[in-house]
Amino acid sequence: MVFYTMIVFPNCKINLGLHVVSKRPDGFHELETVFYPLPLTDALEVISPGKLEFTTSGIAVPGNSADNLCLSAWRLLKQDFPELPEVNIHLHKHIPIGAGLGGGSADAAFMLRLLNNRFQLGIPEDQLLIYAAQLGSDCPFFIQNKPCYATGRGEIMTPIDLDLSRWTFVLVYPGVHINTGWAFSQITPQSPALSLRENILRPVDTWKDTITNDFETPVLNAHPELSAIKEKLYMEGAVYAAMSGSGSAFVGIFPKNKIAGIAFNTGYKVFIL
Repeated sequence: MVFYTMIVFPNCKINLGLHVVSKRPDGFHELETVFYPLPLTDALEVISPGKLEFTTSGIAVPGNSADNLCLSAWRLLKQDFPELPEVNIHLHKHIPIGAGLGGGSADAAFMLRLLNNRFQLGIPEDQLLIYAAQLGSDCPFFIQNKPCYATGRGEIMTPIDLDLSRWTFVLVYPGVHINTGWAFSQITPQSPALSLRENILRPVDTWKDTITNDFETPVLNAHPELSAIKEKLYMEGAVYAAMSGSGSAFVGIFPKNKIAGIAFNTGYKVFIL
């Protein structure tokens, strides 16, 4: 018997600006944000043929492994493609969990893409986006995995011409897990005073005064010690620094090759990308 091993590397995303605009009748919130992919990755391995099982290494993944989004992605496709064989799935987790970086969503979306390609299911991108939206609000982004302006729950995406390759990103994860439901409960939805869609296309060194994250205030009120992360990023020369998603990771954008040794509290994870 011939075994096939497929490995993909789901990457993280950051939010550049995030506004909670209104509460929707379906219980979700209307958002606007800009998603930007960064090369901090997990490793997802699928072996076929195999007995359907899911294992992990690296960062401990909380919850019941049977409910992991990678397995959910397989089950979702199995409903419409009965011929889809069982596979052995292993996830090496490297992207911090509960950090606002979308790692779990990326794993699920990359699983959809991998199964579609490996087993030649012929699912077009627009249908993959529909499947991804059933797994999570951030999942559709990772199907396209390109900078975009997003509305709705985050699944209505408009590509934007945003190239930040001449900048260096510093991600700081302080090890604080922010519950997304709690974070939304702290927000009073309102229309933003400034246009994110317009401001994101202006020079990066103007973002400090125009691009904000609605979740930053309640998270910092609950965890005031995290304010020092943002302050430190600016002290070290970041032109823009903010929390990503509902937190608690912070991102600082620096001129290329201008990063010296940035020291944070012991236990903080720092990624320079």
